[in-house]
Amino acid sequence: MILLRTFTRALALCGLLAFAAGAATARPITMATKGFTEQHILSAMTTLWLSKKGFEVIPKTNIAVSISRSAMLNKQIDMTWEYTGSSLIIFNRIKERMSSKEAYETVRRLDGKLGLVWLDPAPMNNTYAFAMQRTRAEREHISTVSQLVARIEEIRRRDPDHNWMLGLDLEFAGRSDGLKPLQQLYGLTLDRPQIRQMDPGLVYNAIRDGFVDAGLVYTTDGRVKGFDLKILEDDKHFFPSYNVTPVVRKEVLAAHPGLDTALNQLSALITDEAITELNKRVDIDHQSPQQVARDFLQSKGML
Repeated sequence: MILLRTFTRALALCGLLAFAAGAATARPITMATKGFTEQHILSAMTTLWLSKKGFEVIPKTNIAVSISRSAMLNKQIDMTWEYTGSSLIIFNRIKERMSSKEAYETVRRLDGKLGLVWLDPAPMNNTYAFAMQRTRAEREHISTVSQLVARIEEIRRRDPDHNWMLGLDLEFAGRSDGLKPLQQLYGLTLDRPQIRQMDPGLVYNAIRDGFVDAGLVYTTDGRVKGFDLKILEDDKHFFPSYNVTPVVRKEVLAAHPGLDTALNQLSALITDEAITELNKRVDIDHQSPQQVARDFLQSKGML
């Protein structure tokens, strides 16, 4: 019996050593992330966490969406943090409105045919939304897009010379799935003087400073919290879901046992509130993505 136990322990030790050797000899994981704050934080966070778990990561930052996708399909990149809406609309050209779950299941199925594995989506949604100064929105009892539209129409009838102005980025204003179908869904009538087109990054300042009455923003942008803006509920569900998710090539997962588990553990922590606060610390408080990523992981007991 003693010999049997000794032999069993020896086999288990050999298995652990073999696994460790395999992890050590597996080639580095090349990760691409896009060129904005949220993705820089995700890059830093993933690099720190995977290194802690014994994986070697080579981060490639500021990679455009189309280039990242092509590099994944051409096996030049091993993984990325992608948004469900991007794959649904840009890569798979599906414009049908779907719930967050339906969008995720659809892109997981379609991209799976190409050898790209969508792991667990993070419980955050960085989608479009209209926002206002919080104090003004609360004073005028506006918390949804429908209430915003009703307010605009009320002002139009009561004071035709006073136009409510909306701040929009150039892309959304001209997209076939952008402003015009949104107006149709919500019954929003806009005259040209009511639309202020500008760089996406300037919309937040324009809302804060009162240059526009409301504007189109990204829901997890740090300036939403930093400028104390109120996100209006998209009560007719026009905007698609953009749940960020680790996407990894199938053969890379096979070559790196435990990688999927590690990434799913990290993904589960990234909520709207968490990433908005981290974005704020970078964009408003001028801390580095690396520092806020480390602080976040340490606060979760992961480092």
